[in-house]
Amino acid sequence: MNFIEKYNNKKNIRFELFKKTLQIAERRGLKVIVETGTSRGKKKFFFFKKFNWKDGMSTLMFSEFAHLINGELHSCDISKENIDNAKDFTKKYRNNVIFYIKDSVFFLKEFSKKIDLLYLDSYDGHDVELASQHQLFEAKAVIDKLNENSLVLLDDKGAKTLYSKDYFVKNGFRILAETENQLLLSKML
Repeated sequence: MNFIEKYNNKKNIRFELFKKTLQIAERRGLKVIVETGTSRGKKKFFFFKKFNWKDGMSTLMFSEFAHLINGELHSCDISKENIDNAKDFTKKYRNNVIFYIKDSVFFLKEFSKKIDLLYLDSYDGHDVELASQHQLFEAKAVIDKLNENSLVLLDDKGAKTLYSKDYFVKNGFRILAETENQLLLSKML
């Protein structure tokens, strides 16, 4: 798990919980990772793209982790531009990543595999009510695809998690860890 340290950027305020999540995932042998809301990056000038650490760069971390454990990352975003940027950032690990340009709720409803690690980070949290409703719809769409040892990482605590946190808890999940920005849940402690 030494690879994770290169993502410890002072602007990556989500780093510690990402690190903890991936350490638990490795111990549990989790292989199928699903994220809604791919890492966008930033455009500089016309063609130059760079990391946007404030986004946390989850797609890059998850893709490298999937590569190292011979797993798979399924990353969904409604924006083709975001997907294209993420493809550029993760091209080194392209054999372990599948991208989807789709609404996340429909994507999760149609996803046919059991999910080991779920990261919900779609829909900008500028409108807390709408973002929280959307994350609840995602949770409801995916609940039957989670295993007893699955991990669920919810991003933008307070801006998107008003309903999803309680929904997961009512369905047997417990909070394993939380920060100002994220919640990590699992049925298994």
